[in-house]
Amino acid sequence: MNFLNFYLPVLLYVVGIILLVVLIILGIRLLAVLEKFERVIDNIDSKINSLNSAFCILDKTTDGLAMISDTVIIAISNIISKIFNRKKNKIDKEEETNE
Repeated sequence: MNFLNFYLPVLLYVVGIILLVVLIILGIRLLAVLEKFERVIDNIDSKINSLNSAFCILDKTTDGLAMISDTVIIAISNIISKIFNRKKNKIDKEEETNE
């Protein structure tokens, strides 16, 4: 029984110290991996920022083309509505004269 009372706490302390050292080593490696991830993320961020101006130019171009196409469509629809309104007005005038 004296053997267990003396050597068991010593054995547990040794295992605890070994576990603590292993956890410290794993924490240091984890910090190194996180630093690598941070560098990769910074690299990706800089590449995205360099493409931001190209996307801005594309956005302005598509907005301009959309505005031009909207203007053309409105003009064509106005012309078509005027044609149909003229025919409708002629038909209405003919009906009024017939009555």
